[in-house]
Amino acid sequence: MPSPRYTLRQLNLMVRDAIEMHLPDEYWVEAELSECRERGGHCYMELIEKEEHTNTPIARASAKCWRQTWQMVQPHFERVTGQPLHAGLKVLLRVYAQYHEAYGFSWIVSDIDPTYTIGDMARKRQEIIRQLKEEGIFDLQRELHIPMFAKRIAVISAAGAAGYGDFIRQLEDNDYGFKFEVQLFPAIMQGEQVEQSVIAAMNQIYDHLHDFDAVCILRGGGATADLSGFDTLALAENVTQFPLPIITGIGHDRDESILDMVSNTRVKTPTAAAALLIDNLLQVLTRIDSAQQRISMAISQRFANQKERLSSLQTIIPVLAQRLLSNAKHRLELIELQLQGYDPQLLLRRGYSITLHNGRAVRDPNQLKTGDEIETRLEKGTIHSVVKN
Repeated sequence: MPSPRYTLRQLNLMVRDAIEMHLPDEYWVEAELSECRERGGHCYMELIEKEEHTNTPIARASAKCWRQTWQMVQPHFERVTGQPLHAGLKVLLRVYAQYHEAYGFSWIVSDIDPTYTIGDMARKRQEIIRQLKEEGIFDLQRELHIPMFAKRIAVISAAGAAGYGDFIRQLEDNDYGFKFEVQLFPAIMQGEQVEQSVIAAMNQIYDHLHDFDAVCILRGGGATADLSGFDTLALAENVTQFPLPIITGIGHDRDESILDMVSNTRVKTPTAAAALLIDNLLQVLTRIDSAQQRISMAISQRFANQKERLSSLQTIIPVLAQRLLSNAKHRLELIELQLQGYDPQLLLRRGYSITLHNGRAVRDPNQLKTGDEIETRLEKGTIHSVVKN
């Protein structure tokens, strides 16, 4: 007996009936998104499962989330995880099987559990952090210091981004008249190209390293933003080993990204990054003013001390001079008395005489010979004699 023949539609309807009969329930399924796109208010996903050790795909399937459901699950997912659904995310979906005779088989998504994705994201983040610490580079940026006169700033941000505009306005309108030199290095700051684009911008800055004091990586905020690009190992390795201090202000309130963790300083917004740079210069100005005041006070005190010493000397010097003159006069008097003791007239008055020959005192009779004329001086006169023997 020949086998029965079916039209394709008939056969597909049989498949649909079999699926509806044997898979009537909803199921929670773990999978990775290889594609995720929105069209006409619906979300179309491609699911994949990879072998744990080789990352080789071992299962694939299509899934759809219809508009009515998508309008509820999408904002909830983004609010909880801080990012939209995108390729590469691990997700936990509640699905039911649907087979349409014209469009084939699909899993229809009725719910998405964001806590599962958060757990997987956290696991990946912890693995990256562990690897950075094992490499000994996790804290390298914190060993750097923002220079005292940090005014030449390299900025990595999306060209024309509102956050970058806020940053510039904050710097230009500061209350202290500080002048900053800012150069923008444009980069993609959302989506899968963040890592590659930011690293390329950092390489450009590295080529002109001595032209800058610090680097700011800025991204304007928003209700919800895809920040997964800032949670990658390659970007973290580049940031940790960069020779200039890096300030991050990527505009989000959820847990820190890995980029925030490894940067020198993390602030929430681009405006806060500008405020940080202004405050850094203000602290320097305060220190300079304080030093100037201390120097001025020290000089004034030194002058006061010297003036007091001069005033004291003005009082002391005359007294001292008088004392020195008196001592000198006393010494002169003593010398005069001593000299008087050697005056020949005093000796003559005491009964002594002096015998002279040719104007010189005779101390030894052997100095004379017979016939020499000598002169004898007495207190009251002089005697002239001739030596006979």
